[in-house]
Amino acid sequence: MERTTYFVEVILPLPVPGLFTYRVPYEMNASIGKWKRVVVQFGKKKIYTAIVVNIHETPPPNYSVKYILSILDQKPVMNNLQYGFWKWIADYYMSEPGEVMNVAIPSALKLASESKIVMNPDFEGDYDALGEKEYLVAEALDIQKQLTLTEVENIVEQKKVIPLIKTLIEKRLVLMEEELKEKYKPKIETYIRLTSGYRDEKKLAELFDQLEKRAYKQMETLMAYIQLSGFGRENEKKVRKKDLTIKIEKSNSAINSLVKKEVFEVYKETISRLEDFEASSQPENIDLSETQSLALKEIQEGLAEKEVALFHGVTSSGKTEVYIKLIEEALQKGKQVLYLLPEIALTTQIINRLRKYFGNRVGVYHSKYNENERLEIWNNVLNPGADDLETSNFKVILGPRSALFLPFSNLGLIIVDEEHDQSYKQYNPAPRYNARDAAVVLAKMHNAPILLGSATPSLESYYNTKTGKYALVNLHNRYGDVLMPEIFVADLKKETRQRTMKSHLSSFLLEHINDALKEKEQVILFQNRRGFSLRLECDTCHWMPECKNCDVTLIYHKQFNQLKCHYCGYSRRVPERCDSCGSTHLHMKGFGTEKIEDDLSILYPDAKIRRMDLDTTRSKNAYQNIITDFEEGRIDILVGTQMVTKGLDFDNVSIVGILNADSLISFPDFRSFERSFQLMSQVSGRAGRKSKRGKVIIQTFNPYHSVIRNVIDHDYLAMYNSQILERRNFKYPPFYRLIQLQLKHKDPRILNEAARELAIMLRQILGNRILGPEYPMISRIRNLYLKNILIKLEKPELKKHKTQISKTIDTFRGQAAFKSIRVSVDVDPV
Repeated sequence: MERTTYFVEVILPLPVPGLFTYRVPYEMNASIGKWKRVVVQFGKKKIYTAIVVNIHETPPPNYSVKYILSILDQKPVMNNLQYGFWKWIADYYMSEPGEVMNVAIPSALKLASESKIVMNPDFEGDYDALGEKEYLVAEALDIQKQLTLTEVENIVEQKKVIPLIKTLIEKRLVLMEEELKEKYKPKIETYIRLTSGYRDEKKLAELFDQLEKRAYKQMETLMAYIQLSGFGRENEKKVRKKDLTIKIEKSNSAINSLVKKEVFEVYKETISRLEDFEASSQPENIDLSETQSLALKEIQEGLAEKEVALFHGVTSSGKTEVYIKLIEEALQKGKQVLYLLPEIALTTQIINRLRKYFGNRVGVYHSKYNENERLEIWNNVLNPGADDLETSNFKVILGPRSALFLPFSNLGLIIVDEEHDQSYKQYNPAPRYNARDAAVVLAKMHNAPILLGSATPSLESYYNTKTGKYALVNLHNRYGDVLMPEIFVADLKKETRQRTMKSHLSSFLLEHINDALKEKEQVILFQNRRGFSLRLECDTCHWMPECKNCDVTLIYHKQFNQLKCHYCGYSRRVPERCDSCGSTHLHMKGFGTEKIEDDLSILYPDAKIRRMDLDTTRSKNAYQNIITDFEEGRIDILVGTQMVTKGLDFDNVSIVGILNADSLISFPDFRSFERSFQLMSQVSGRAGRKSKRGKVIIQTFNPYHSVIRNVIDHDYLAMYNSQILERRNFKYPPFYRLIQLQLKHKDPRILNEAARELAIMLRQILGNRILGPEYPMISRIRNLYLKNILIKLEKPELKKHKTQISKTIDTFRGQAAFKSIRVSVDVDPV
């Protein structure tokens, strides 16, 4: 019988274009398959985990092909639809397929590419069958346990060692370290059960009589087992060995004795790492208000007609209840649902709500979960209904932007909550995708409807409703007819002049905080900067401590008593004297969340004050703990950054303070008015839920600014109309597409020359669509100088222009003088 030679096209997790061809060894022909991971050699010494995209029998012309070294999976780890989505992301966001692979698959599937070999634990010690060089490697592994490819080269005194290692793998002497330390390890739990001989009640009673007289500890242990298991009842439970040893102290020897007497039987099972949740036995029935019911009907009609709908519902209007009704519909059809949220933080409250109704059918996927937990969810979504999965089949997946890449095969609905949020945009590494826009494409690939929800929609999405591309559904009333909060302005110019400010808090705001605390109500204060002080400044010469790696001033963190850089992590102690003139007159300028927390603790020594920012929510459950404490009234005043603005629902918040509105409005960006309106409106929405009208106090030096007036009037349309006119006039989205090229180099002279040359090359093709090159606001980060080129493109010819830009960048990179320049491409920067 003629042997078939197979070749595979694989995708590698590297920023290199295209797929790579490898040959399949004959003995692996039966095991190879599409979407399985394989170990391959790339370059002279590197070993990588690749994914098989295609299998064929056509050898590539003109060059010899390397063999794959091993196959890592019995089943595929992804599917066709997923790969189609990867290709779209790579194409639209001008990145490579390998870069998409890198962000898409969980790290437990990306095995380390350290290119080390280890002894195969299954090797039977038959050294006689080894050649001289093979024996040298085996001997070295006996001593060292693992070897790098360079070490193998030195041991056998030859440069090309991959063929030798391949032979050693075939002889089952060694494994690539990747195979041995396959990152996903199933979680094993030890259980105890009664043997079949003692499941008879009469026999069990006899045993109790014997044990009571001779072995009291064993009787006690057996009693505890019966209590824990509910023996004899309909819903008898499994009993974990550790639960039994916790209930009865020092019961291990008693358990062992009962096992020897064949009363107990010990067995092991693979279990899920994910918490087990059951739907509430009597979940509260969702009674939609008249306006919610009307909105639900309009959404259903809009999605049937246009497949994309924008749900514009004010804060606290009950959007989540409408989402639950839509999820129910999708689940009844046997479909999967993806519920995207902009931040991990937001999943905490929403997950609790959804699990009331859908129990174990709800899964959460985000980076605070460890590698194994994420892979468990990945496998669950990939194999819905698989018998070998201990976990429930997740039909509803909640997560931030990374959840987009899960291997869905049967999506019936995508919900993008807080669709305006810039956290949906990936910045680094490539691909720099926008999860909201990518979700629209993913929904189209699955023929699934997609709902974008927000109290303050992005201008781009709202414009799409105006042009008829998306359906628009409005919900202008709060649930239960709760009134929108009253919004007041604290004029900082006036208060500073009258000297009524206490630190950075106006007397007007403090008065309202006092009233709220007297009434046992809660307060949220929003300041969009973490840290204690934004800079340290010398009063004599105005010197400020700067980061040695970045062009930024260092921010003071009182908790660590250090000056820190938020870009590279560099820190230094607080200087006692000015580094420039030696003066001791150094003062803190500006304020962050830590400073506000400190000031409040002095002003309100009896109040319980907590801070919620990146510094206080780094661990897995830190955010959840703060939210729970605030919900349960263990916190009186919560100070926070953007985290407090997003979709949180608290019953007892009567006052919200925005401490520095001017820093939001004056940020040098064409989206700053839109963003500041969104942030202020969102944080205002945290006030006055359920029973009482809340109050919002905005501190500003410019109380009559148009954006602040729009926020006070809750007038989204006024903001939209003024901003959309500016966007049209100055050729910004949604009328034009933006592409930003960022060049990086450690030498500013080479960078300037390179940026000028690339801009000239692009102008030859695209003319006055090119702006720059210019230094960004922060012109050096991590000792790399930066320069930006901005490209404004008309929508109709976007694809053609992108191809021209890619070719120009390739030509530019091919010039010897600029090979060390890093160029990153950001399509639709935000």
